[in-house]
Amino acid sequence: MAEGKEFFRWVEAKYTNKDIDWKKAEVIAAGVDVGSVSSQMVVVADGEIYAYSNTRSGTSSPNSSNKAAAIALEDTDLKLEDINYIVATGYGRVNIPFAHKSITEISCHALGANFMYGPTVRTLLDMGGQDCKAIRLNDKGKVTNFLMNDKCAAGTGRGMEVISEILSIPVTEIGARSLDIDEEPPPVSSTCVVFAKSEATGLLKDGWSKNKVLAAYCLAMSNRVVDLLARIGVEKDFAITGGIAKNIGIVSRIEKLLGVKALQPQHDTQIAGALGGALFAQALWKKKRAK
Repeated sequence: MAEGKEFFRWVEAKYTNKDIDWKKAEVIAAGVDVGSVSSQMVVVADGEIYAYSNTRSGTSSPNSSNKAAAIALEDTDLKLEDINYIVATGYGRVNIPFAHKSITEISCHALGANFMYGPTVRTLLDMGGQDCKAIRLNDKGKVTNFLMNDKCAAGTGRGMEVISEILSIPVTEIGARSLDIDEEPPPVSSTCVVFAKSEATGLLKDGWSKNKVLAAYCLAMSNRVVDLLARIGVEKDFAITGGIAKNIGIVSRIEKLLGVKALQPQHDTQIAGALGGALFAQALWKKKRAK
């Protein structure tokens, strides 16, 4: 491993829509999603995305939420106290100090995906930092069924980070490099991150290239995810959210195994949960005001 280089680091992001004057908006709402690996905040002005942040989570959920909020609002003159309603979601949702309400990430990801991909989405795969969720939803973005794998880091963002560190390959390059092979190798026998180091080392000693090892891991992780989807049933249209949605090696293999093309994202796939939270916050504020 190159000294001092953190191969697991993915690209953090922030965005502000300079065409929106938030002061003219009827409702300013926000969602904050604190996950095990990443944290996001999305601010909507009358239902349009005004600003967002996508950052790495720390060891403290309150600190992670404060960081996500600070970065989202950094290029604006909007302050937390100007936001009418804030919904918290994700792994750390009960520990976000400035939120008015917490809502499960299942519901928030479904509503966020409905906004991001449109009302035709019926099956959603959220590949997060520590778990995978297969979600069925209706045209309003309401959850009709879901299954979750949270027993193992395999097939998640954390699993990919471990592999990137083991092979000294930036996590942002894993997808493309896993496809840069002469032929698809068999999947590794176990995607468990606990055994990943010894298994990867063994394959390299057997003469496998790093790209071939990555291909074997990406295929095994894709198989695992497709098994989860098969249990809930895949109905078109199909979409993917979360950080792994940016990994073309995983996405293309899932599409091939399913025989279904995933919808193309128009937004950062990691903001889906926070976006859904913001949309819930907007609805809750309007309901509160109508009383």
